[in-house]
Amino acid sequence: MSMSDIRFESAGIEIAAHLYIPDTPAPGPHPALVVGHPGTGVKEQTSGTYARRMADHGFVTLAFDAAHQGESGGLPRGLEDPAQRVEDFKAAVSYLVTREDVDAERIGLLGICASGGYSLAATGGDHRVRAVATVCTADPSRQFRLGADGGQDPAVFQALLGAAASARTAGARGQDPGVMTMFPQTAAQAGALGGEHGVEGFEYYCTSRGEHERSAKFLAWESIDRLASYDAFFAVPLIGPRPMLQIVGERAVTSWMAVEAHQRATGPKELHWIEGASHVDLYDKKEYIDPAVDKLADFFTTHLGATS
Repeated sequence: MSMSDIRFESAGIEIAAHLYIPDTPAPGPHPALVVGHPGTGVKEQTSGTYARRMADHGFVTLAFDAAHQGESGGLPRGLEDPAQRVEDFKAAVSYLVTREDVDAERIGLLGICASGGYSLAATGGDHRVRAVATVCTADPSRQFRLGADGGQDPAVFQALLGAAASARTAGARGQDPGVMTMFPQTAAQAGALGGEHGVEGFEYYCTSRGEHERSAKFLAWESIDRLASYDAFFAVPLIGPRPMLQIVGERAVTSWMAVEAHQRATGPKELHWIEGASHVDLYDKKEYIDPAVDKLADFFTTHLGATS
């Protein structure tokens, strides 16, 4: 396959992306996939891994950095804006439909973690998307409000909203609003805060396992109140009759979110469990990615066709 750096606009913000073109000879334009990264991630991490693997199966794939993050434009840096994230997916589709090597009638979305939730929302509102799949689905709004496992004390999010309000006031007064730090200093501290899920996140984003210089270690505080009023699963009933696949780790503490999205779906749907995998295992561990990619390739080949 070949990879190229490309740029396109999303609501006036320049988005940076990697475009992967399969080497497979094709009688006509290829089916294509837009691949979104987890929260705080970048296209060089797990979304790039899945984009390359799916290109090996004959799909043109586009892995992008969300607006305000990675190499993409947008201020403030580190902003997690759900509405913009959904727009980024739609803008990526708009870019793909202009390419002669892409079949505009065979475009799908693939979202990982936070982008899993956002890709479902984008698909619900964009009929150009013919099929959607997710890996370890998460809705950042639910995760911040309720915790990764769904059992968080409501006081935690209320405290975050208080900090976000103070930051907005500081900014209005010309002061530095500061940022919300996403990771502690050590894996032990991550475990004390978030258990095994916290440790795994730290190990992926903050060690040589998956760390990248542009992967965000913070969020702009105004992300919090934007997340407070958003529901990534609201549009899930609009996806049907288009097909929806969710791939979930058997041990993932976040799996309740995928179950909720599955229950809301009205069209063809599947919740596929990867035996023994946690949430973060599906980011980079070959023994779990391999069966996930096999399932994704089968799903998208069935519903979009493929050139391999």
